[in-house]
Amino acid sequence: MTIKTKKLINAPDDIIPEFIDGLIGAYRDLLTVEGSTGRAVVARHGPRDGKVGIVIGGGSGHEPAFAGYVGRGLADAAAVGNVFASPSPQQILDAGRAADGGAGVVFLYGNYTGDVMNFTMAAEELAAEGTPVRHVAVTDDVASASYDRRAERRGVAGDFFVFKCAGAAADRGEPLDRVEALARLANDNCRSMGVALGACSLPQTGTPNFEIGPQDMEIGMGLHGEPGMRREPLATADTVTDELMAPIISELQLAEGDRVALLVNGLGATTQLELFVLFRRVRQILDAKKIEIHANWVGEYATSLEMAGASVTLLKLDETLTALLDHPCRTPALTVGNALAPVADAPRRTRHVHAPKAGTAIDRASLNASGQITPAIFRTMMGAVAETIRREKDRLSQLDGVIGDGDHGITMDIGWTAVTAILYEKPADMTISEICETIAHAFLTAVGASSGPLYADAFRSAGAAVSGRLNLDGPAMAAWIKGMNDGILARGGAKVGDKTMVDAWAPASVAAATAASMGLDEAAVLQAARDAARAGMEQTAQLESCRGRSAKLGVRSVGHVDPGAASASAMLAAMAEAVDWHQGDHRRG
Repeated sequence: MTIKTKKLINAPDDIIPEFIDGLIGAYRDLLTVEGSTGRAVVARHGPRDGKVGIVIGGGSGHEPAFAGYVGRGLADAAAVGNVFASPSPQQILDAGRAADGGAGVVFLYGNYTGDVMNFTMAAEELAAEGTPVRHVAVTDDVASASYDRRAERRGVAGDFFVFKCAGAAADRGEPLDRVEALARLANDNCRSMGVALGACSLPQTGTPNFEIGPQDMEIGMGLHGEPGMRREPLATADTVTDELMAPIISELQLAEGDRVALLVNGLGATTQLELFVLFRRVRQILDAKKIEIHANWVGEYATSLEMAGASVTLLKLDETLTALLDHPCRTPALTVGNALAPVADAPRRTRHVHAPKAGTAIDRASLNASGQITPAIFRTMMGAVAETIRREKDRLSQLDGVIGDGDHGITMDIGWTAVTAILYEKPADMTISEICETIAHAFLTAVGASSGPLYADAFRSAGAAVSGRLNLDGPAMAAWIKGMNDGILARGGAKVGDKTMVDAWAPASVAAATAASMGLDEAAVLQAARDAARAGMEQTAQLESCRGRSAKLGVRSVGHVDPGAASASAMLAAMAEAVDWHQGDHRRG
């Protein structure tokens, strides 16, 4: 029997705007919202001319991170994504523009595929507008990769210390390069390790992301509800703390006389009673080694919805980091030093955002009209994809919950819902390449996560591949499918065998090209792509993940189908079915 969880929410799709509205209402003296997306939470007295802007962000569900650390002396703005999903480039741009005081902006976020892609795309656009941008991905989780691959590690509760130090550096008037360097120094000196005793559940699904026995625990869990690096029998608090602390102390090379800052962080459903028991043991370990705790925090600072568990984070201090840590700040979730009095609003410089370039008019008479897939049929195919993803979203999220964070079906449905909302408002005479550009924009604006930029680039690439076509025949259909694969490869960098959506799109591209070379029509080309994508998707169950959040699971990912490959297979199947239906209907007519 499927266990359903309970949450005090209204409609799941409204939870983020309602959360932001409540947060802003509770801290009207500290926070406001700027930008058209409604997802940029901005400090009322943070951004100012001549100061480096600090922008943080990531998915929701980690409260008080990220918006809770917006305020004077810390972050100037936070981009708020959907639950466990990166904010989109447009949402990040809103935050970046709000934080820009003319001295440049630093983006800070956890080292996750979706965050890296979306913040990078936003940084590229902000830089094109004339704002210098630096970005630092936090990599404090010792469990997620070996030391020699530490650049691949994910960011967990170490965000707390990196954000604090970078925000202080900017507030003290340090220049852009120096703020970036100090953020990297804090990241290099920060290590975390966590344990999970129970799974969390997404508001849209209401089911636990993974199953765990009553006498088990997950060591090295992720911050998005992912399973840990390994499962072990539940142990005592002291035993668990010893296991968490050992790799942290070893990697930081802590020795007698060193000083640290300490965070014992609850994941959402762990009591203060338990957290202070963990803190007690951490202090015993550090005292025995004569390592001084300069400052400590115990509580919920970077959560994972209602996950049961905790993490321990240490920041190894030197004089520079100590001064940054002690620098005053005032935010909803963190106040350090004397409370800062509000300051009068100062005039801000006017930012001049470049207007988007007008598209070049298309001469439809010059387009190749051979082939049965017209723009109208192509729209029908895209509508069929949207319907299929909506129908399959729970299954896709369940697949993702086993090896990831459980949101893939949800984020794909958000994207395709946005596509259908905008697509049918557009002119009926749009070409297929124009339809693809519309879909790309919808994904970028609505989705965030890794699916947003990947499918945005996929549809742009596919649209460009058939820009000279009015209709699609067999070879053009194959070119479109190849364009989808090429766009995903260019943005994500994955390859066949990494256990990603590429394992479905790449064989689909090869099969489509082969079918087209044999002179088969567009329907047969799509059928060949569909069958190859399904086989590729099924093969991912035998692979060990090398990309994305599931890569941290290693061999534990074997035996499970990749959700990105599953959604790719479902998309191609929906397209093929729509074309088959149209041809059958046409023959009947």
